[in-house]
Amino acid sequence: MRQRTVDLCAGLSAEDLQLQSMPEASPGKWHLAHTTWFFDQFVLGRDAGWTSPRPAWSFLFNSYYQSVGPMHARAHRGLLSRPSLAEVLAFRARIDDAVDDLLARDDDRELHAVVELGLQHEQQHQELLLTDIKHALWCNPLQPAYREPLPAPVAGAVLPLRFLPGPEGVLEVGHRGAGFAFDNETPRHRSLLLPHALANRLVTNAEYLDFIHDGGYREPRLWLSDGWDTVQREGWQHPLYWHDDLDSEFTLAGIRSIDPREPACHLSYYEAEAFARWAGARLPTEAEWEIAAAGVAVTGNLQDTGRFQPQAVLGDKGLQQVFGDVWEWTASPYVGYPGFHPLPGAVGEYNGKFMCGQWVLRGGSCATPADHVRASYRNFFPPQARWQFAGLRLGQDR
Repeated sequence: MRQRTVDLCAGLSAEDLQLQSMPEASPGKWHLAHTTWFFDQFVLGRDAGWTSPRPAWSFLFNSYYQSVGPMHARAHRGLLSRPSLAEVLAFRARIDDAVDDLLARDDDRELHAVVELGLQHEQQHQELLLTDIKHALWCNPLQPAYREPLPAPVAGAVLPLRFLPGPEGVLEVGHRGAGFAFDNETPRHRSLLLPHALANRLVTNAEYLDFIHDGGYREPRLWLSDGWDTVQREGWQHPLYWHDDLDSEFTLAGIRSIDPREPACHLSYYEAEAFARWAGARLPTEAEWEIAAAGVAVTGNLQDTGRFQPQAVLGDKGLQQVFGDVWEWTASPYVGYPGFHPLPGAVGEYNGKFMCGQWVLRGGSCATPADHVRASYRNFFPPQARWQFAGLRLGQDR
């Protein structure tokens, strides 16, 4: 997993990895350093005999762990021309060697748990590295490709949209207790599901184009109040990365024609919710989504395919595109489950303190590692966020 992060930077220059295109994104070099700082701080720091080789860097590469100490302002991470990329990569190698040595002589179960948390954290930053570099390259007037060529779009017709009834009643959701899970996936608890149905596939670009042509971005009655204010303030007329001609878009392989069969992507919660309302439907709740996904294998268009772009649905039976392609916005605010308690110590700041003003997404995307996501996985972003690979599946009441 550690090497995979470096591999994702192959072909990117030191200048590319220095870019921070907006406060919400981070430079690739910062991702490389921060994920290493995590092991330096929380894994090696458990050893009383350990001395960090770069103690001053803790201020630079701490993200939001207030209990560990102060940190450099997030919006100014792109100003850190020093340390150099070479120094950061050397730091990674030094920390990896030290962690290997520690694991060879310490078989403590708690240590193993923190290492696993660090690796899962690493995978989250692999996805962020891809989404952040896409935004940075898009901001360049030349709109250069991250990697070219990437696999060609798949062939085939669009699967007709239909709604599949979901189970109803009092059902259990949340992590079952086997294997790794973040604290926000627990505890497992009962949830009431009313009669409902979920669409068999994700909303496509063609369907989203219909929304645009029907005046979706001009009709305030379709939008939440904050969403409409955002549309007016930001001048949104289409998804992020689409060109105004509504015929082409920017991808990690550069500019290409919009494939009408592919899932609509880079949508905010506001846009997903407005589209669902326009379509006479709604967004699924996270409990509805999780119950439906619990029996589905974690396969699909995920990071491991190397496609880095949503693709048209390939299956034709049952619930499709559950994992991969795009994160699916849900109708559920990001809050703690009944009885939730964050992890003890500084790592408890990882999830719990963000449970305000954010919405839950499910299912992973084409930038998510396949062995990172699961049915109980809860991603979360503020409702105006668009630079993540996020789209939607429709739900409806029955």
